[in-house]
Amino acid sequence: MKTEKPGKSKGEWSATLPSLLWLVVFVLVPLLVIFVIAFRPTLPEGGVGEGWSLEAVRSLADPAYPLLLWRTLWISALTTALCLGLGLPVAFCLARLSPRWRGLVLLLIVVPFWTNFVIRVFAWQQLLHAEGWVAKTLRALHLLGENDRLLGNSGAVVVVSVYTFLPFAILPLFAAAEKFDFGLLDAARDLGAGAFRAFRSVFIPGIRQGLITAFLVVFIPMLGSYVVPDMVGGADSGMIGNRIAQRNFNDRNLPAAAALSGALTLLVLGPMLIRRKRRESA
Repeated sequence: MKTEKPGKSKGEWSATLPSLLWLVVFVLVPLLVIFVIAFRPTLPEGGVGEGWSLEAVRSLADPAYPLLLWRTLWISALTTALCLGLGLPVAFCLARLSPRWRGLVLLLIVVPFWTNFVIRVFAWQQLLHAEGWVAKTLRALHLLGENDRLLGNSGAVVVVSVYTFLPFAILPLFAAAEKFDFGLLDAARDLGAGAFRAFRSVFIPGIRQGLITAFLVVFIPMLGSYVVPDMVGGADSGMIGNRIAQRNFNDRNLPAAAALSGALTLLVLGPMLIRRKRRESA
């Protein structure tokens, strides 16, 4: 039987310990605090009371929450699908560019990160405004009615969210595509596959890990998004993140906000843990 050397095990722990401590202090502990607050009573003037209560947990049975959850899921899923669909060809082309042009295009992709996130969303708010040039142009082309609006709906939330998260999808896809052996595509075409079929059947499976990473870094943050729906959405396009912010800042009902946050956390972690458990048992 092969045994690990004590020095090697100690070295691995030394390298892992800083990251582990960071995750415990800034991820695990706040999550535990959120779950504890969810079982506390709410003070009449707002805040967290003493003792324990299931009032906040019971509030999750509100009939409005299933619709809110469904809207959050489909907006997040559509945004993620569009980001992956747009990011795949970009990553493919990036990986095939010369190093000089690749660096320039990557720079253009990350340039938006140099500007404050809220300012960028505010710019979209002005761009899609009813009196903005986009709306006026679409009305002149009779593609938008006089009473139709580009803001205040789920479509605006999806468009601005795709703009926001697209770089997060492109970067892991490019990292995977850069390591892909493009000679496999030539071999597939030599065997009779068309360009699209080779892309679909060879390239996409070949960067599977990059696809999974891109999916996670877009879908999970989208589930908790509230700035974009708040600034460009309307009453019918609010997501769970908006309700959490409302409970926290407006209502000062911290236990209800914590209960919603805890439910969202379980919604994200549950399928991931189940998938990992099945992989380990397979």
